[in-house]
Amino acid sequence: MKIRYPLIFAFLLICNFAIAQQTGVITGTVQNINTSEVISGATISLNGISATALSDSSGRFKLTVPVGTYKVSAGYIGYSTQIKYNIVVGSGSPQIVNFELSTESTTLNDVSVSFSKGKSAIATDMVTPLSVQQLTTEEIKRSPGGNFDVSKVVQTLPGVGVSNGVGERNDIIIRGGAPNENVYYLDGIEIPVLNHFQTQGSSGGAQGILNVSFIESLKLSSSAFDARYDNPLASTFVIKQREGNPDRIAGNARVSFTETALTLEGPISKNTTFLASARKSYLSFLFKLIDLPIRPDFDDFQYKITHKFNAKTKLTAIGLGAIDRFSFAPTKKSTLENTYVLRSTPYINQWNYTVGFNLNHQIENGFYNFTLSRNVFDNSLNKFEDDNQDESKRTLKVQSQEIENKFRFDINKFVNGWKLSTGVMAQLVDYKAEFYNKISAEVKDGMGNVVAPLKEISFNNDQSFWKYGAFLQASKNLFNEKLLLSAGIRTDLNTFTNSGDNPFKTLSPRVSLAYHINPKWDISASVGTYFKIPPYTILGYLNNAGVAVNKNTEYIQSTHYVLGTQFLPRNDLRFTFETYYKRYNNYPVSLANGTSLANQGAEYASVGSEQVVSTGNGETYGFELFVQQKLIKNFFYVASYSFVVSKFSGLNQQLISSSWDNRNLLSLTLGYKLKRNWDLGLKYRYSGGSPYTPFDLQLSQQNYVTIGTGVADYGRLNSERLAPFSQLDFRVDKRINFRKTALNFYVDLQNILKNENENMPKYTFKRTDDNSGFLTTDGMPLQTNGSNGIPFILNTKSGNLIPSFGVIFEF
Repeated sequence: MKIRYPLIFAFLLICNFAIAQQTGVITGTVQNINTSEVISGATISLNGISATALSDSSGRFKLTVPVGTYKVSAGYIGYSTQIKYNIVVGSGSPQIVNFELSTESTTLNDVSVSFSKGKSAIATDMVTPLSVQQLTTEEIKRSPGGNFDVSKVVQTLPGVGVSNGVGERNDIIIRGGAPNENVYYLDGIEIPVLNHFQTQGSSGGAQGILNVSFIESLKLSSSAFDARYDNPLASTFVIKQREGNPDRIAGNARVSFTETALTLEGPISKNTTFLASARKSYLSFLFKLIDLPIRPDFDDFQYKITHKFNAKTKLTAIGLGAIDRFSFAPTKKSTLENTYVLRSTPYINQWNYTVGFNLNHQIENGFYNFTLSRNVFDNSLNKFEDDNQDESKRTLKVQSQEIENKFRFDINKFVNGWKLSTGVMAQLVDYKAEFYNKISAEVKDGMGNVVAPLKEISFNNDQSFWKYGAFLQASKNLFNEKLLLSAGIRTDLNTFTNSGDNPFKTLSPRVSLAYHINPKWDISASVGTYFKIPPYTILGYLNNAGVAVNKNTEYIQSTHYVLGTQFLPRNDLRFTFETYYKRYNNYPVSLANGTSLANQGAEYASVGSEQVVSTGNGETYGFELFVQQKLIKNFFYVASYSFVVSKFSGLNQQLISSSWDNRNLLSLTLGYKLKRNWDLGLKYRYSGGSPYTPFDLQLSQQNYVTIGTGVADYGRLNSERLAPFSQLDFRVDKRINFRKTALNFYVDLQNILKNENENMPKYTFKRTDDNSGFLTTDGMPLQTNGSNGIPFILNTKSGNLIPSFGVIFEF
């Protein structure tokens, strides 16, 4: 209490004495979206004030305006005007806003200019006309419950599901597909690892790695993928980073309840800029305070350097890396749930990085890109019986590395209204693994006879192989720009799998159409086939004889059929409706339990290190409704409803509800800007219950002592469902502008209604009142085969209000 009041008083003084009317800077560039050529003389204007600016010979512009929130537009004769909403200008770091304008038909009569309104409003970049959602950096930063995490914010978009029904992980489930069906590109460079504590063989984790201060825009495509991207089955995430401020050193420092982050940017030389950041978490300290047994900690780093050799040639270097540590410690209060966590969860030590270089050179009516990159993911998992770190008690050991060295080249031309792109890629893959997993214990009867043998997987592998591919993409506006046609084709090959050298087996054509009915309505359709190589954990598995038995696996195939419409009553208001059907072939199926690996990926472990066959099929289908109101008169909202059905088959070829078959998904986000730089946000999410598989009670009792978990009854795969998930989040921001700096205070409250959502059931044995040992049926010590244990299904709920407080200092 003695500390609290002086802090409150100091905060009020800051609010009262901050200078009321300050100015900030908006700067950026204007260029042609199809050719990357800079546009000189474009007019940049802001709503509410008379200030305007013209882009110079390098396409740059700069505006000094009163602090506030603006709608900013850029226009030029012969180009469509582009409008960007909710641009927050403060007195700290300059606000960088870049525009990419698309050409528009013009008719000149004397001195009048009339613009064609026949052009489709769906895809200004002429690549994919539907199944696209976009987020700006401001929308990511201010998202309630998002906590500056890109992976969490995108879970509010249509068609994006929640893994395991509790929303605690960053698995991104797109239209019923598995988490590893998505690909992520940062400034044209693929980033395989997007989260801390990543699940190997999948893509989810606990916390996103990307720094939102770097992000200019994020585009999620859930179908009709650009042919330049390999391996997407469910979606592509194309994330564009801004360049560093060319005028002065600037940045921000963020301090919150769980982490500290520092971002710096500025010029290195006349033609070179940089962005750099570092983040340190102290989650282990927080978890110790609230008496949880887990101790997670992470650090991450990110940079972008841009050098312009001349007006036509630019070199970009990016880097992204993380270090993750996940361990355990005794708790003050011993509970059955805490004990279960200690027995069932592995120790995790991971590190990863992605570095890359992109050389962009403009040519006549187009440009080309040379890209070189390298990414490494090092994963170490260790687990022991009853957390007894004796080698004889080991049940899991994973020490592996996934390394990719990549080269990409593409050329892009805009000729006679056609946008043409073609390119090739090559990757050298190196997969190393020292793997041991005790699947089930040896079980003996009362006479000492073995009734069930020990089952374990153990191998060491170090293999290298090549992946390569080529693509072609073409698009054009036809019939007085009323019809947008986009088509592409690619093929992918590798030197490892038995049929990997056949280009016709992965030939993946796709075509999409968008018809502009009138200035407010569009209809669109697409069909396409896409392929993905199985995860390296599958390809790198060796049987007990040291043979790579999964070399006969095939590329996983997904075929999409999509039909949709868009209604634009105003530039700031958008309604969309889409319906889709996806068919899967060649999905890996486990020979050990007969189930599709499409159901895996939501565990903090490693998936895929087992023998599989490519005989699985699947289908997902549904529809999506989406409405978005941009910021107008201090208010904005985004709402989406999705109905999704997801089914996959195993060895028995029967389509069964997958782990991602949530059926109903609802999301609503509201934002309101008050006077004096106060922002309020509210987000509600609802998801139908996730399917899950009940336990095989006999096998669970026999193996619990060894593996620390129950054994699923795969004969009843996903026959049960959790209760529906729902959560309401609230956020408030207060911005205080000084002369050349600014402070932003925020409070982000997740689950403000303390709604209790079901966790997955957990199998354990009953313990004594003080939790120091197990209760047994005969009062004797627990047998290694669990025969005298007392089974107990632990059903828990997560219903805590999770607060996050922080301050951001901008300079």
